[in-house]
Amino acid sequence: MAGDSESARDQYRRDGWWRDGTFLDDLRRHTAQNPGKPALITRRTPDADTETFSYSDISAATDRFAHALLGLDVKPGEYVGIHLPDYWEMLPLALACIKIGARISPLMPSFRRRELELAARTTQMRVFITVAEHDGNRPADTMREIATRVPSLEHIVVMGDGAPPGTLSFDGDFLAHAPADAGDLTGRELPPDEPYLILFTSGTTGDPKGALHSQNTLYAGIRAYQDVLGMDDSLVKASPHTNMHYVGFVQNLLTPLALGGTAVVPGVWDPALYLEMFERHGVTFFYAGPGFVAQLLQAQRARPRDVGSLRYIVSGSAPVPPTLVQEVRETLGVPLYSLWGMTENGPVTMTRRDDPPDWAARSDGRPTGGMQVRIDPLPGSPDGSGPLWVRGPAQCLGYYKNEQAYAADLDEDGWFNTGDLARDDGRGGIRITGRTKDIIMHTSFNVPVSDVENVLIAHPKVAEIALIGIPDEAVVERVCAVVVPAGDPPELPELIDFLRAAGVGELYLPELLELVDTLPRTATGKVRKVELRERFAG
Repeated sequence: MAGDSESARDQYRRDGWWRDGTFLDDLRRHTAQNPGKPALITRRTPDADTETFSYSDISAATDRFAHALLGLDVKPGEYVGIHLPDYWEMLPLALACIKIGARISPLMPSFRRRELELAARTTQMRVFITVAEHDGNRPADTMREIATRVPSLEHIVVMGDGAPPGTLSFDGDFLAHAPADAGDLTGRELPPDEPYLILFTSGTTGDPKGALHSQNTLYAGIRAYQDVLGMDDSLVKASPHTNMHYVGFVQNLLTPLALGGTAVVPGVWDPALYLEMFERHGVTFFYAGPGFVAQLLQAQRARPRDVGSLRYIVSGSAPVPPTLVQEVRETLGVPLYSLWGMTENGPVTMTRRDDPPDWAARSDGRPTGGMQVRIDPLPGSPDGSGPLWVRGPAQCLGYYKNEQAYAADLDEDGWFNTGDLARDDGRGGIRITGRTKDIIMHTSFNVPVSDVENVLIAHPKVAEIALIGIPDEAVVERVCAVVVPAGDPPELPELIDFLRAAGVGELYLPELLELVDTLPRTATGKVRKVELRERFAG
């Protein structure tokens, strides 16, 4: 457990950020207290019927899936790979792994052969659960081909129709022949401090790395939310982010489970469908990146729904545009909170209810859940920006089978170098200003990437913006604005004049403009700038 001393871990328990129980204990408690309460409400597809699964239903599915995994001889400590759309089965599968002492490796739907093979090799998984076809891709066939090079990959289980030859169907093979002897599970349950979840980072700066979490590092992030927002078992939560990564899995599935609330999973991102389910099921909490929030507002203005149940909207993964805070309040009648975190540590900072009304557009918040932050200002930085370091109970256990890479990001006191640049927000919190690997070095000056992007996003002809550096021997890097137009495309002089009017320094002005239809993003909403740099470097 790199970076955490035994005394620090003891302190996390004393302070309540870590516990002796597990998410399976949460399921048992809520099933006993309120078996008929909806634990999960979902649709397989936008035009499918809504399905509601009670705590009792999830408990029964967890037992059945656990026995099915035993039927494939999954051993304690082994990884089960899961690569699915946002199907309800993810929750009981994750709990079933706890029940048999196994670990899980959710893999984002956007992952293709390269990432899937990397995950299979790294974890040496023997069981992989997926679908035959999704979004024009055939992951089951891809994994069959990968299995010829990764000997550990023994079982490919395919949910739904069309299981290819050489694979197991989820219903006909995996579940139908599951052993029913509950005694097989005795003594296998995974303790809360043991490695449980491996999440491959989103790859915004290069190859994914496997961030390893225990149930307790995940629980610390959930407790952080609970304390800041005062959440309880009335929580009804929705998010468009995939359940195959941190936000969807931990925030949208495990958080309601831990509190005894309800997860709403529409299955596919459609803002009108989300608003319909908000109205029908009384959603209280919506988490999404700023782009998703903007689309939700547009759909609500086009056809208003009764969203009076909403209490919180939290946005992260990208800077919150200043106009979005006011638009959320005017259109949905609730405050917008901003959050900063990573796959490696979940929610680390968050704005608060006692902050100024527009603070989410000016800050990424104060530390939450026992987390600590530290900024080391760069020499000559006019606003005190510098590398952001964090530590605390939500920090992951390390990078699986890549201890050297994780150790390179730690100092001798257990602080983790996030790779982000930040400055003090003046209220005990932080404001992200860029990434150390996202810095544009123009002559001898660091361009404040996020600050320039925050100005340009307000331009009427800019729908989305990403600032990247293009190598140039004369100036080190030239500043390039990659823009998704909002209607008529902007011209570079217009953007420069707009930035000058906002007081942006001459050295930070873009010299190049590239227009694109969409920005490549990870499943968590972050722009893949490494891809843009590769695309436009010439």
